[in-house]
Amino acid sequence: MTTKLENHLFDETARTFALLDGAAFESLPQSLYETGARAVCLYRGELAADVAEVAPYLVELHPADAFTRRLLGEKPGAHRGIFARSRYSLTDARRHFRKFLTVYDESGNPLLFRFYDPRVLTRFLPTCDREGLDSLFSGIRSFVAESGETDFLQYEMENGKLKITVV
Repeated sequence: MTTKLENHLFDETARTFALLDGAAFESLPQSLYETGARAVCLYRGELAADVAEVAPYLVELHPADAFTRRLLGEKPGAHRGIFARSRYSLTDARRHFRKFLTVYDESGNPLLFRFYDPRVLTRFLPTCDREGLDSLFSGIRSFVAESGETDFLQYEMENGKLKITVV
């Protein structure tokens, strides 16, 4: 499965990012630091240690990097995050994805939107209208998210419509 997934994640035409849920890992910030991964927290500012442990992180992946190998070596089903392919730099990708962290309910109350959880993304994308898809996919070539215990789904925009492919 990893080789098939890697074929969808890596080529010379775009960068590959992982959007990871710190709450789904044990010591994600420490692991990122120890492996030298190029990563940034999606939250701004200085975070309390307990918040930093569960915060979402954006990681630029490269096929030979230690963190990438570790992440791709895990079995699907742990709901740890999603992948995105883009020409954005790490800084620009962070700026783009930060726009989607907060949504508002009918009363205008802010809510945390955990789009980086594959269980959320795989249910959310098919419900989006064209405007919502255009906003989320702006600068993004594709998203890849686990679906169940063995499969991954790739989401792309094609001719103005959401295209979903089993990876």
